[in-house]
Amino acid sequence: MSQAIFVATRENEPVAVYNAAMKKAAKRSALGERVAAARQAAGLSQALLADKLGVSQQMVGYLELAPVAIRPELLAQLSEVLAVPVEQLLGIVRKAAPGPVGKARLVFDRVSALPRERQQKILGAVEDMLVAHETRKAG
Repeated sequence: MSQAIFVATRENEPVAVYNAAMKKAAKRSALGERVAAARQAAGLSQALLADKLGVSQQMVGYLELAPVAIRPELLAQLSEVLAVPVEQLLGIVRKAAPGPVGKARLVFDRVSALPRERQQKILGAVEDMLVAHETRKAG
């Protein structure tokens, strides 16, 4: 039985292959690279990410391999599920803003990707801890 192979090309460059032996020939789009990296960093398989997004695993695979036009709602969902800013998925590099550095910056960057209600709860808890610390320090 022969195995079917599908290769979509863009200017003679392999984009998507559906044969494990040829996977090395596939070149991901820039967006696909960032989505795949964020998904892997979150510890999710394509199937788990697809389930959380309400799409098929094939859609996630296609998104990671082929240059696609992505709906803003799906981009926002990806950002939330993967806990990364939309800018990171789009490859937009922001200039470092004044504020916390190191681990604190990384944590607050992740917090900024959460829904507003969750951000407010987290910031409220942090502010309460800071007030308690300052009170102890002053007293």
